[in-house]
Amino acid sequence: MNFEHLIFLKQTIMKTFATVSILLFAVIFMGCDETKKVIDVAGSVQLTGSYTVNSINGKKLENTTNPTFTLSALDNSFRGTTGCNSVFGNYTIDLYSINFGDLAVSEKMCMDKNIMNTEKDFLNALNNTGTYGLQNGVLTLYSKNDRSVLLSATKDSNE
Repeated sequence: MNFEHLIFLKQTIMKTFATVSILLFAVIFMGCDETKKVIDVAGSVQLTGSYTVNSINGKKLENTTNPTFTLSALDNSFRGTTGCNSVFGNYTIDLYSINFGDLAVSEKMCMDKNIMNTEKDFLNALNNTGTYGLQNGVLTLYSKNDRSVLLSATKDSNE
């Protein structure tokens, strides 16, 4: 073998190594992306169901009508009632992050101040949610700013 042939052989090996490395790198990251998608779908399916809100901003709801809502993994829809008005929209999940997009709310005026305050607090909690946890049938929504508990809701047991 002559010197030129060795240089050519070395360049070929280096190009092959670089190509294989790039392909391997791409496969690993595409695999991670697919894994993340599976986790997101699993999280959405796990959340599917109807809930009754028990507390907002750490305060147990009393002397008011508790908000209720339903999450659906089929279309990532959110539907519920604030205790007075209807609310609906969509949500997105990214691992343990959850975001309630632009929510639409009916505009019925309720005479009970407690219900109206609960409605305001409920909608603010949804708009400020960053992450969630679901344990023993209790969904907890945490603030996107400081991870404080914004809302706690119990999943209906018949689901």
